[in-house]
Amino acid sequence: MTATQRRTNRKPKGKPRKQARRTVKQVSIFDKMLRAMPVTEAQVQKGLTIALVAVFILGAYSVAHYSGINERIKTEVAAAVGKAGFEVKRVEVSGVNRIDELKVYEITLAQKDRSMMLVDIDAVRDDLLADGWIKDVRISRRLPDTLVVDIVEREPVAVWQNQGQLSLIDKTGYPLEKISKEEIPDLPVIVGKKANLKFAQLNSLLDVAPALRPMVTGATWVGNRRWDLEFDSGETLALPEGEQTASAALLNFARMDGVNRLLGRGVVHFDLRDAERAYLRMPPKSAAGDQIADGPES
Repeated sequence: MTATQRRTNRKPKGKPRKQARRTVKQVSIFDKMLRAMPVTEAQVQKGLTIALVAVFILGAYSVAHYSGINERIKTEVAAAVGKAGFEVKRVEVSGVNRIDELKVYEITLAQKDRSMMLVDIDAVRDDLLADGWIKDVRISRRLPDTLVVDIVEREPVAVWQNQGQLSLIDKTGYPLEKISKEEIPDLPVIVGKKANLKFAQLNSLLDVAPALRPMVTGATWVGNRRWDLEFDSGETLALPEGEQTASAALLNFARMDGVNRLLGRGVVHFDLRDAERAYLRMPPKSAAGDQIADGPES
């Protein structure tokens, strides 16, 4: 055995060295989520702090609200604002044409000498809308001491006669004001129970014959099912039931009037309720009596 082999086979003296153990650091799911987020840990902690403060403030506000502290603070602040000169001293009203302007001032000036912060805009608006002429109203505060009231009035488009009572109505059929016979304006008169609620339908019906519309002075809602039209030349036109049927009949009558000049020729009554025949009635003094424009009388 050579010397080199003897050195190789020689056992090391002393105890064998222990290998150093590696410690594996455990990473929590929360840490993994923080590392994955595009924000730093400091930013996250700041956000949590802000959230906790917000929750605290919200809780304090809720306690104050339910204990009435907020209302007392609001009242005291409003009183202080009023003492500083921010009280209602003036009212400006616009858009008034037909309604009583004094009534508008009376309702609005009930807020006079009140702090601008304590004016109940919604309550004032509701009081004004109780007037049938007012369609809409906008109220605003103009500091330091003025309430601005902008009125939108309803427009009368017809007179509704029901059981002898006359009322002005707008295009929706809303009753605006009761009037006497002497006060009837130059507007169409519609007659019949709930005829006002059918005014929009009447408007649509007259749209099919624009040449006849200016000649129509009134209409009667008959049996809650159909219209009789009255013309300024004295004739009455009976239309059939149903919107489409009545529209077709009125359009046909407008065409016949355009060709043959039916209106203003002494006929008292035209009856188009029968889709196949048109009836007409002459004045009582006429010897002919009732006649049929097309076909024999049934």
